[in-house]
Amino acid sequence: MKLRALLASLATVAMSQAPASSAAVQATTDRAAGLLELRAPPSRAVYLRPLAFEMGSTKEEVQSAFERCKREPLPERCDETSFDNETPVHPERVAGFWISRTEVTVAEYRRCVAVGRCRPAAFEGGAARFAKPSFPVTLVTFDDARRYCAFRGGRLPTEAEFERAARGPARRTYPWGNNYHRKLSNHGRAGVDTSNDSDGFAELAPVGSFPDGATPEGILDLAGNAAEWTADAFTSTYGATPLSERVVRGGSFVSGAAHVRGAARTGKAPETREPALGFRCVWQVRPLRE
Repeated sequence: MKLRALLASLATVAMSQAPASSAAVQATTDRAAGLLELRAPPSRAVYLRPLAFEMGSTKEEVQSAFERCKREPLPERCDETSFDNETPVHPERVAGFWISRTEVTVAEYRRCVAVGRCRPAAFEGGAARFAKPSFPVTLVTFDDARRYCAFRGGRLPTEAEFERAARGPARRTYPWGNNYHRKLSNHGRAGVDTSNDSDGFAELAPVGSFPDGATPEGILDLAGNAAEWTADAFTSTYGATPLSERVVRGGSFVSGAAHVRGAARTGKAPETREPALGFRCVWQVRPLRE
């Protein structure tokens, strides 16, 4: 009994002295066995090793995406050219990097605003429902996203890094695997009403709400919830002339199944602010502030 009390006391001290962050020690007690377990929660950034891979979609993958898109309530919104911007397949190599496990939250972004390093997200004018602290921050421009990542000592991911994270060495179709499952992401549909609450959420969800939709490395929300800014200029196909838009990846709560695939891509003007558009950050070395 004295040993158990000592362990409990040590756990209490550790928890009281730990910072209020994801690195804080957590204690759980197995009352039946009389055991105390000390454990740290997972890091908020995940390391992905260097990888050479084939980026983009084959003609067969593009056709498969088109066929899935045709199953949406308004199939006329997609045609055989809808996913051509994912071609051609081409070799890419990315160095090792750390990537945020989830999208940047409203609470995290507000810390940057509070110290004057970031502009407030545009929640005024009827968008207050998107301002919940645990939601991914949205209604931010490309520059807003880039400024926040710099504030955290990082940067926006390239689209090659995003695809590497979402598809992995095996070139998965979705972050969790090759088969679509409507309960593994916060998705939408191509219909008169683009929201779809069959996944449990009609609009945004708190980050990390779909743990079973994680990648094998534990990265969350790479499909659906909020679409994500990346660092690259958008091109109509790989190798074409860059446009003034920036690449957006991952799909969102208004995107159908074909548009939350790991290879799906679109472009947005950098000044765009949308309720379904957010971001996450990457680092070349492990971030100091988690």
